Amino acid sequence: MSTRYVDHPLQPGDRVPNVVFDAISHEGKIALDDFRGRSPLLIGLFRGLHCPFCRRHVAAMAYLNPMLREKGVQSLAVVNTPVERARLYFRYHPIPDLLAASDPVRASHQAFGLREVGIDTAMAILIDLPGELPEPMGVMAMDEFLNKKEGYQITEADQQMMTADHGQLVGQFLIDREGIVRWSFTEVLEAGLQTFQAPNSQELMSVASQVVH
Repeated sequence: MSTRYVDHPLQPGDRVPNVVFDAISHEGKIALDDFRGRSPLLIGLFRGLHCPFCRRHVAAMAYLNPMLREKGVQSLAVVNTPVERARLYFRYHPIPDLLAASDPVRASHQAFGLREVGIDTAMAILIDLPGELPEPMGVMAMDEFLNKKEGYQITEADQQMMTADHGQLVGQFLIDREGIVRWSFTEVLEAGLQTFQAPNSQELMSVASQVVH
């Protein structure tokens, strides 16, 4: 697996490295080089499934997947969850036709330049979600509240990933057939800001229409 580290998120025009993952949605491996010369790829790089917003990002990718496939774009969701734990989760929360892969060591995040924010910054963030949270909450309290609300059972594997998390940023990248980034979305984690925002799906679909031509 490539672990080339870059100190900033890859931007449109940058060439992506090859990274090889353990497949979740089927047995075997998935490599980014598998898509080169064949089809554009939307890759989402998320924290582990212990993160409620990452589970939502994966679900959003699954929702967009049929529309992207109609345009000839493949999708791949990568989570920082050990493969057996991830397979168990998706057995009960299926994501039809969406490729998913496991990267518990976050090699792909490093290769795409998705850094970790400091623990002090992460702990200073307050999340305000009217209708979902009873009051603004810190990140850890929010995760605990939403996981309990959604019935997500934290396992030992999840706990290990949470301990190693330390404010890992997430991102999504649309890559053309030549392995060049054509669109990117990177999470912002800063104290005092609303965060965990989702990318603009209309913008993504517009760029996807251009990438396939």
